[in-house]
Amino acid sequence: MRDVLDDIARWYASGETFGLATVVNTFRSAPRPPGAAMAVSASGEVAGSVSGGCVEGAVYELAQSVMESGEPVVQRYGVSDDDAFAVGLTCGGILDVLVEPVGRATFPEFAGVAASIGAREPVAVATVVAGPGTIGARRVIWADRASGSLAPDAPHAARLDAAVDDDARGMLAQGLTGQRHYGREGERRLDELAVFVHSFAPPPRLLVFGAIDFAAAVARIGKFLGYHVTVCDARPVFATPKRFPEADEVVVKWPHKYLQETGADVDARTAICVLTHDPKFDVPLLEVALRTDAGYVGAMGSRRTHDDRLARLREAGLSETELARLRSPIGLDLGARTPEETAVSIAAELVQLRWGGSGRPLTDTTGRIHADAP
Repeated sequence: MRDVLDDIARWYASGETFGLATVVNTFRSAPRPPGAAMAVSASGEVAGSVSGGCVEGAVYELAQSVMESGEPVVQRYGVSDDDAFAVGLTCGGILDVLVEPVGRATFPEFAGVAASIGAREPVAVATVVAGPGTIGARRVIWADRASGSLAPDAPHAARLDAAVDDDARGMLAQGLTGQRHYGREGERRLDELAVFVHSFAPPPRLLVFGAIDFAAAVARIGKFLGYHVTVCDARPVFATPKRFPEADEVVVKWPHKYLQETGADVDARTAICVLTHDPKFDVPLLEVALRTDAGYVGAMGSRRTHDDRLARLREAGLSETELARLRSPIGLDLGARTPEETAVSIAAELVQLRWGGSGRPLTDTTGRIHADAP
């Protein structure tokens, strides 16, 4: 929904009801992940995609039908490799898509959800998608509050809502979106009721240190991948917003001091790219970076620079376990030479680590293309 938020917020503000289609489950080589969304306005305008083009026509018609009936529907597209072409999913994958009417009457919390997403405040939307409950029943969960109910007319609603609240907050902390299953009263060992939890966690952070031309390319591709990008350098003549227009913020500070100050905001979804390859900058910085919770710490430089850097970090007291976290030379081996090519190799490594890919050409691999996230 984040991808179509501007359009649907405009439709919602005008008072119209629109159809919102969301991928709530996938099987095999599905083209887009759970959470992918497509919206259809009352006038027929389309925003977003649930399959990259495979089943959009069918979803468009279903969204119009749902707007007329006012009843949410969960529709499965793609059944087997034999008949996948007929239903539109030529990749043989399977998508479960929730199509629901959204307007002020059906989703009164939407404005609050949109405001939280815009303010980077974590928020999750939990929706019943299968089971004995009401399909489309919804609850919105923030870190400190919740609104709505997944079983509004049932005596056990409070227990179910409380169980989902706990799970949704845990998923928000990890940036996860997906289905959870419960009994009628929130029992986690049962699977009568399927609830889709759509997490809107703040974007992952990309911290780029070193205001050089390579950093500009990394900032550009990092923004393209959905990161909140910060560029930091101690030299004010180089660290300027004009030189890094794609960055969300440009900080003029000694890199290690900045990282010490912002360390509480560094988590497993944070990527740190050290591009200075200057010992007076990168050794103190890496000494701090390798002791944070960052999921990725990479440093640019030749193999000789890397060996010298490791020796200096050992002298600074870092353990072999801490040093093993360092990805240097940074990026995958693509033969990159230019700043833009180098940025692609770094981005490729980030994507590989996010989804557990092998890094090998797909022509040399077998089995599913889209593996489950590690």
